Amino acid sequence: MLRKSVILEIGNRKPECNPAINGPISDFRFLITDFHLKPIKVALSFFQNHSLQPYNTFGIEANADFFCRVTAGGQLAEALRFARESGLSPFVLGGGSNILLLGDLPYLVMKMELKGIQVIQEDADQVRLRVGAGVVWHDLVAFAVSQGWGGLENLSLIPGSVGAAPIQNIGAYGVEIKDVFYALEAVRVEDGQTRIFSRDECRFGYRDSIFKQEEKNKWVISSVDFNLSKAGIVHIDYGDVRKVLAEMGAGQPGIADVSRAIIQIRRSKLPDPAETGNAGSFFKNPEIPATVFETLKSKFPAVPGYPQAGDMVKVPAGWLIETAGWKGYREGRVGVHDRQALVLVNLGGAGGGEVKALASKIQASVEERFGIRLQPEVNYIGGGLS
Repeated sequence: MLRKSVILEIGNRKPECNPAINGPISDFRFLITDFHLKPIKVALSFFQNHSLQPYNTFGIEANADFFCRVTAGGQLAEALRFARESGLSPFVLGGGSNILLLGDLPYLVMKMELKGIQVIQEDADQVRLRVGAGVVWHDLVAFAVSQGWGGLENLSLIPGSVGAAPIQNIGAYGVEIKDVFYALEAVRVEDGQTRIFSRDECRFGYRDSIFKQEEKNKWVISSVDFNLSKAGIVHIDYGDVRKVLAEMGAGQPGIADVSRAIIQIRRSKLPDPAETGNAGSFFKNPEIPATVFETLKSKFPAVPGYPQAGDMVKVPAGWLIETAGWKGYREGRVGVHDRQALVLVNLGGAGGGEVKALASKIQASVEERFGIRLQPEVNYIGGGLS
């Protein structure tokens, strides 16, 4: 094990909290922190051959050549400098909820733990928040809901960290992060320079952004700014949201009602990673031309479809997988969840290659039956892939 101590900067951070999401959330003021960092001495430790099993929700065993925790902006700069001087490629690890590890990682793995939620602008209609990349995504959602600020409630209970959210343009129940995104700050890997990316510069697409395309692996996101609304407008026309709200007796639902409904829906369908290793939705919902969808519907009348821009139609991947007969399937130490066919699970002790092999079989099966090639939403890491 190798350790290295340096002079760094760290902010005045108050005690952090991972709030319970079962009950009401009344006071999140302790989450608001000072983003103006002050220079004090703090040790940044690097660990060799460090296990990543506790840091990925699939629970896959794999080691990082080097590992460190980044808890302050100065530490991020020092970690990147260490990577450059050591000839290591840096890899940023947030919540580990959207990755599949296929082997040991010959990188410097930086566990992103930059915290803080700060109000940087506010008027009668909206509020702008600056949020550290290491904040747990649902902690941010719960905080915003507790303050009556709308825009994030449909994204309740999505696992992962704030810094990873723009990379993937996370979305659920008719809302994507691009709908509330204002800007982000990122540090360039090659020289440590800082840059602000606007919404347009991020080039958001469906589960996509510039950080998955030509800027992939070139930047480390340190904070994200969001514009949230005080108007109380809710979006409840996607999936079972309206139905669950009615069952809850929420005749005129507010943002807290919507958040609770979506938490209820997600818990009813998705396994807890603490009990069963998984990364949530494994595949993207494919978008196909409307003409292709009409042909598909003539063969499979029950197929759902959601119109998109550009005369495209989004088809639920979960329906395709379930209709192809994979729901509840088990093969050795991996399988498909019995309540949500879109979720692949580690039944215990599986390697990333076993999960990937099952995913490939599902892709081939769905393509053979429906003529649609599913694309993974989960990122394959290691084994020569990144």
